[in-house]
Amino acid sequence: MLTNSTLLPDQLTQVLSAQQLDFFDKNGFIHIKQFVDRLTVQTFLHEIQRVEALWLAENVDTVNGTPLKFGHDETGRQIIQRFAFTSQFSPLLSQFLKDPRLQGLTQLLSPFEGRISPNEKDGLVVNHYVRTPTSNFSRMGWHTDSPRDLFLGRRIRPMLNVGLHLDDCPQANGGLRVLPGTHRQSVLLTLFRKRQFIDHRPDPREVGFDIEAGDLTIHNGSLWHRVEQSPHLGAASRRRVMYIPIITGDYQPKHATSKTPFYHRFAQRIQD
Repeated sequence: MLTNSTLLPDQLTQVLSAQQLDFFDKNGFIHIKQFVDRLTVQTFLHEIQRVEALWLAENVDTVNGTPLKFGHDETGRQIIQRFAFTSQFSPLLSQFLKDPRLQGLTQLLSPFEGRISPNEKDGLVVNHYVRTPTSNFSRMGWHTDSPRDLFLGRRIRPMLNVGLHLDDCPQANGGLRVLPGTHRQSVLLTLFRKRQFIDHRPDPREVGFDIEAGDLTIHNGSLWHRVEQSPHLGAASRRRVMYIPIITGDYQPKHATSKTPFYHRFAQRIQD
């Protein structure tokens, strides 16, 4: 039983307990309840909507070489379903990334030196999952976050995928699924245990989460995970998450003239 995966905010300090570190080391994930309150969640949502309106008005389709993903909500309104480098356009979200509690999560990458990096990889990503007849983004197949390093010609480097959830999402409504312990597998299995992004089939060993708005989930970048599609259509299927990258290795910032990495073009083709 994975009884130690869920933490309350007062349990998350600058130094996580030995029990929490052991659980993460063994299973590759932690679920933190009520990391921010619901008022803060609404503030973040309003800020994301402001950035979205700006980008739609200016016909922005790529940020620092990372393509945005577009779709339509239940009203037929065009929306951005995957943002990139969002904090670079929001002082509020930029300030949030300096939260000492987030900074404290870098110890989960020990003995490697981790950092929160709003200017590397895809920066602060916002995913907006909604299931409608014209939505392009309502689920995501099994994958790990490791192949992107290989596509860039580098060896796999440890990283964390940290998601701040902005909507209530019980397991019955879809959402994040993980395969505990798969972050400790061989490189071969990290790459080929399943068909990356193509395989959507449930796994009998997978673990889901009963998410409330304001919760935080953390998982190792080499952990196999997917996003289950909601059984509902329209507003009831909505699931918005901010992903905070905590990475290691050489500092490699992106900028306005950065080229689109191959893995984005590859993922776009197999998910469309």
